[in-house]
Amino acid sequence: MKLSRNLQGLAFALFLTVSAVAQRLAQAPAIPPTGFAGLDQYRASRIAIFTDDFGQLARYREANAALKPPTPGENRVVFFGDSITDFWPIDEYFPGKPYINRGIGGQTTPQMLVRFRQDVIDLLPKVVIILAGTNDIAGNTGPMRLEDIEANYASFSELARVHDIKVIYSSVLPVHNYTPKAQDLFAQRSPEKILALNRWLKEYCATASNGCTYLDYFSAVVDDKGLLKKDLADDGLHPNAAGYKIMAPMAEAAIEKALANQKP
Repeated sequence: MKLSRNLQGLAFALFLTVSAVAQRLAQAPAIPPTGFAGLDQYRASRIAIFTDDFGQLARYREANAALKPPTPGENRVVFFGDSITDFWPIDEYFPGKPYINRGIGGQTTPQMLVRFRQDVIDLLPKVVIILAGTNDIAGNTGPMRLEDIEANYASFSELARVHDIKVIYSSVLPVHNYTPKAQDLFAQRSPEKILALNRWLKEYCATASNGCTYLDYFSAVVDDKGLLKKDLADDGLHPNAAGYKIMAPMAEAAIEKALANQKP
């Protein structure tokens, strides 16, 4: 009889706990819908990252710790960005070069700012190539005004300048809607906003005091409709091998220009 009462008490306590948890979950604010089912699903899948490691510092922490300091005369370069950088096999396109990939798929400029010290400054590169902004336009971490994206761009540059790191700003790539896989990604990214960000980046780099180099991928990969050439990206956003083949020599030329402008 005593055992039965204990079990009843335990069951009642468990019921209260489950009810309390269910009530808290019911009261938790829902993620605001974006109007794009794919983006809503993506944002929901990233809740743990957004709340526990917003900048995803854990992604490269061990790799950074294992990386040796640059040797004398080494022209170390960090490729810093989102999935377009993350998916780029840098060692294949720049064999033998001391180039380091620090791209993380899906990231926006606020997330990249969080990890800029760990994944760029602390690696002691001479040059950083920054390719970012497309996910800000899409709203991966929430709605972003153009001026807020531009402020983050400026912060990268100012932080790098303090540490004698030359900045190469890559233009935001165009997108296309020529394939079924491209439709949703294209709809999330306003071509007008892409053009506006690229104008700002070009003007920012043209100001000598900012000490930046503008890398105009956009002009090399855009078609006569103002979209990304169909054969350069299967999903309308991420370059395939043909796309990276165009981008690689342009990046190398920009690196050489930035190094030539660096103080001895």
